[in-house]
Amino acid sequence: MSQAGDGPLKGLKVIEMGTLIAGPFCGQILGDFGADVVKIEDPGTGDPMRQWGRSLPKGLSPWWPVIGRNKRSVTLNLRTPEGREIAQKLIDQADVLIENFRPGTLEKWGMGYETLAARNPRLIVARVSGFGQTGPWASRAGYGLIGEAMGGLRHVTGEPDRPPARAGISIGDSLTAMHAVMGITMALHARERTGRGQMIDAALYESVLAVMENLVTEYDLTGYVRERSGSILPGIAPSNVYPCAEGEMILIGGNGDTVFARLAQAMGQAGLASDPRYATHAARGTNQAELDAIIAAWTQGWKLDELLAHLEENGVPCGRIFRAPDMLEHEQFKAREAVVELDHPVFGKVKMQNAFPKLSETPGAVRWPGPDLGQHTDEVLAEIGLDAEAAEALRAKGVV
Repeated sequence: MSQAGDGPLKGLKVIEMGTLIAGPFCGQILGDFGADVVKIEDPGTGDPMRQWGRSLPKGLSPWWPVIGRNKRSVTLNLRTPEGREIAQKLIDQADVLIENFRPGTLEKWGMGYETLAARNPRLIVARVSGFGQTGPWASRAGYGLIGEAMGGLRHVTGEPDRPPARAGISIGDSLTAMHAVMGITMALHARERTGRGQMIDAALYESVLAVMENLVTEYDLTGYVRERSGSILPGIAPSNVYPCAEGEMILIGGNGDTVFARLAQAMGQAGLASDPRYATHAARGTNQAELDAIIAAWTQGWKLDELLAHLEENGVPCGRIFRAPDMLEHEQFKAREAVVELDHPVFGKVKMQNAFPKLSETPGAVRWPGPDLGQHTDEVLAEIGLDAEAAEALRAKGVV
């Protein structure tokens, strides 16, 4: 098994200390692009992501092959002095440390940023937490859903006559991981000039806030509080989900003037484009519900595939709502290898999303699925000078 790929991060040594999604997804992305990611897990239990989701053979989880991919697993009890000493030796040789413990945990273990940086000045430490490393809420436990709510996403997600909904994925955790990766890559660039690493403080609520467009500014300037709007974006029309025959649905985005004219032509109702109620962007926004009803009355007379072809011929942006089975069969996914298939010791074969984005010269790759718990413990310990006998002694003491 190759320890690292040939991607743009080849040669980068990363220690991942953390569980669940926000920290480990950060490590997943770095591993996808060639970094040697050593994941430290608690002996016996490991990352809870090994058990999350629908149970598969041998109690395995469909989460773990994805979020654990391209990583080497080392078991290490960080609550013991010996475990922390080994972790420190690994960090001394690393370029990056990722951690998503509650703020103050590393400091309690004598491994705060200042201590780590004194031993390894080039070290970049990405700290992922709910509310950041500072401020009155720093010590609070913060999960993704709390960050999504505090950052403004939950309030605007869902139907207006119902309580706020979730996105269907752990988007707050994923956004924080991506911001941590951005911080790491920026810090690596800065290190080329300064020779020094730095700390990245990635908070869940701030990572969500970062993608909330003009939500705060709009309120500040106009007093308008954005609310839930279901499948539409208020004032942007037509841009919605519309019914087709046989219970299927289609997405149509025709809110630009020229695109709307093409949609009206495709509908056989070219006059809509010159109707004062719909002729301009503002007019369509004002009469959004009425326009959506006209379009829906037309789309429900079509079968989905036929309507998709018809609108594509007329240059109207449209699409189906994809599920996993659709992704595995679609020509675009296949042509771009958006989904890859890997060998797995239990499942035989396992499919998952590829590494994104695509780089022309140094692309990322999924080299192996999430490993067994502690699969690489002896291998990694040997790299810091601990032979097989030393590893067995540590194992007997419950350190690894």
